[in-house]
Amino acid sequence: MNNTEYAKRNFKAFIWHAIFLSLAQKFMDINTVIPTMLIQSGGTPVHLGILTAIMVGGNGFMGIFFASFQTHRERKKKYLLTGIYLRVGALLSMGVVLAYAGMLAGSVIIASILILMTIFSFSGAFAGIAYNDILGRAIDKGSRKNFFIVKQTLASVGILASALLARRALQLLSYPRNYSVLFLIAGGLLLTATLGFLVIKENPIEVREQLSWGKRIKLLKDAFVEDKNLRNYLYLMNMVSIGFAIIPFLIAFAKTNFGLTSADTGNFLLLQVSGMIVSTLIYRFTSKGQRYKGILTIFIVSGALLPVLALVFHGSKVLYFSLFFLSGIVLASRQISLPGILLEISTDENRAIYTGLSGLGSIGVILYPVFAGIVIQYFGYKVIFILTSILILSSFFFSRKVICKSFNLSEEE
Repeated sequence: MNNTEYAKRNFKAFIWHAIFLSLAQKFMDINTVIPTMLIQSGGTPVHLGILTAIMVGGNGFMGIFFASFQTHRERKKKYLLTGIYLRVGALLSMGVVLAYAGMLAGSVIIASILILMTIFSFSGAFAGIAYNDILGRAIDKGSRKNFFIVKQTLASVGILASALLARRALQLLSYPRNYSVLFLIAGGLLLTATLGFLVIKENPIEVREQLSWGKRIKLLKDAFVEDKNLRNYLYLMNMVSIGFAIIPFLIAFAKTNFGLTSADTGNFLLLQVSGMIVSTLIYRFTSKGQRYKGILTIFIVSGALLPVLALVFHGSKVLYFSLFFLSGIVLASRQISLPGILLEISTDENRAIYTGLSGLGSIGVILYPVFAGIVIQYFGYKVIFILTSILILSSFFFSRKVICKSFNLSEEE
């Protein structure tokens, strides 16, 4: 199979996966559905901090270990499928647990959520290493940014449908049946998405030597020590991703101010998806070339505004709910800018290593939600929200230092 046929076949597979993943995405949304489910199950801000650390930061951090395992492997497809099957199993198991929640103690439900979502998150990291490696070899450098935007645009339709259906299920059914149905549907859709990867024709990497675990770890260490550009990217990730990690706490703050119903969760979803779609369409028609600076800037500014506006709007339910539209802009900006920059600063030979090392960019996102949950539990939201905005804005310092092969982030677009 020549390179053109290889690229076309894999392109279709990635699009198939993206469409069905988008359909499943809002049934298992980590920013609204899962945090709200935990809160309605009796979870505290500390539990929410642990869950956020696992799902937002732990996912990326575990990639370090998974990358060392997958580095210098000829083929990655089997690792991709293994990770996805584990995710499907976790989702279906969560659906079953919630179906019988009436027979279980609250502590058992909370423990089940944390354990199964850990499996879901970590297996996603395992699959993500293989996904990025295959994607990097399947999509030409010149069309990568366009691929991310096109994929995001197509997926937006599925995400909107998913949000509408999830919102309807949350309104029609009561807790815990509504969440049980959501997770069972999500598991089925994710399994369908996997069918796209079954037809992938993977072009194997030439492996010149078999590496021991010690050598694999050394590759990760050497890449971190020798590449200053990579280190600046990791510092940038740690700071700016706090804007992504703070979103679940907006839900907890909403419960404190206005109460929280399943219908509210559906509204959060719809507003967030609307923000994602609108911003993605704007990026598609206004973003030029291979530069990510503009999108990254929007990510930083919108992420910093979220917690500040939460404090300003805490007295108005309508204004406060509008923040979830802004959170959609944060999510869309993150999904385009950070993966795109990672592909630009890596090569076919070191992409698996760099993808794994990108987990170091999640250390702050692991520690910060737990810290935030503890602070909120004892001191309230004001201090942590103001601190969050300051930390996010500090990421501008590192954004100026990251240099991509096709452009320099410090240059004007």
